[in-house]
Amino acid sequence: MSPSINKCKSSSPLLRFKIQKLLLSNPLRFLLCAVLLCLPLVIVFTATTSTKNVTNRFIHNLPNNNTLQLTEYKEDEIEKELLRVASNTNPNPSSTNPKKLAFMFLTTSTLPFAPLWESFFKQAPKTHFTIYVHVDETSSIWKPHPFSVFHNRIIPSKPTARNSPTLAAAARRLLACALVDDPDNYMFLLLSASCIPLHSFRFTYHTLANSNKSFIEMTPQDLGSFYRWVVRGAHVMLPEVRYEEFRTGSQFWSLTRKHAMLIVSDTGVWSKFKLPCLFYFLEICYPEESYFPTLMNMLDTKGCVHATLTYVDWTGSDGGHPRMFEKDEIGPQLISALRTARPKYGEDDDGKRHDPFLFARKFSSDSLQALMAIADHVIFKD
Repeated sequence: MSPSINKCKSSSPLLRFKIQKLLLSNPLRFLLCAVLLCLPLVIVFTATTSTKNVTNRFIHNLPNNNTLQLTEYKEDEIEKELLRVASNTNPNPSSTNPKKLAFMFLTTSTLPFAPLWESFFKQAPKTHFTIYVHVDETSSIWKPHPFSVFHNRIIPSKPTARNSPTLAAAARRLLACALVDDPDNYMFLLLSASCIPLHSFRFTYHTLANSNKSFIEMTPQDLGSFYRWVVRGAHVMLPEVRYEEFRTGSQFWSLTRKHAMLIVSDTGVWSKFKLPCLFYFLEICYPEESYFPTLMNMLDTKGCVHATLTYVDWTGSDGGHPRMFEKDEIGPQLISALRTARPKYGEDDDGKRHDPFLFARKFSSDSLQALMAIADHVIFKD
């Protein structure tokens, strides 16, 4: 096994590398202006035609022009080897050892709620969980103290940015490292730096370790999902990803080992999603919210519960960001309300499932003290 793979097995510090950027020339800016002037015609057209007819017409009539693309995501040899090794790991956890939950934190800096998670994991047997953290070292160098559960759990990472394939690529690296690191990892949970737990570890473990399905949101298709399908160009996703197969959903999910292996093994669908979006579509370019739901919908939609277990409030969202819970809102009533809420199951909703939210986001970093004050007698008390 190569030294780079051993780095994942020991969760060594970050691996640095540079992402190239392409500059737009003046002629391209002229083309951009022309495209933007045409957008009102598109809006008028959609107002007078059904969504289905709109998508069919667009597929055949939009220009297949990729000249305004930014940078394609390209794996280096180390990352390719990591994904290859991960795709060949044992798909079945040990029948004699306890199943483990792999908590995978994706952050660009530190984990502001690390003390809360420390308390969360303090209740847990070490044989029941593992931790992996992807940190953008170009933004922050975070070194957890030696007694922290996060010590030596930072994986080889790369810079990430919104409106690009880098966040989806980071999640794939987290999955690959978790697969290689521990054969007993059964359920893989993607979490953000602004996430908090809503229940005790015992409750969380019971919910996920006893499930034979992944939890990943797949929202019903609408005109917005069609625009997300064509953000790289009208015909770019074909033939690998037909619009009928395309889905969107929350960036945060919980996946079984089987589905984690399907993701790290995938090259065909990923070859499309790692392409950059057209410049004038960047504001709706979120590959991390479409790659994973689409792949699972294509490969094993019935093996998934079409919902995320991470609560988020999109009321009053700004710039693609959900509502932020502030420190003055923190209290038993808020935690109770978030626990009482139930996920939306999209096209999979038969009215029979009532899964609990296990996590919630986004919380302001200055709310840590308020959360710690109610951790033991509210958050971790089920």
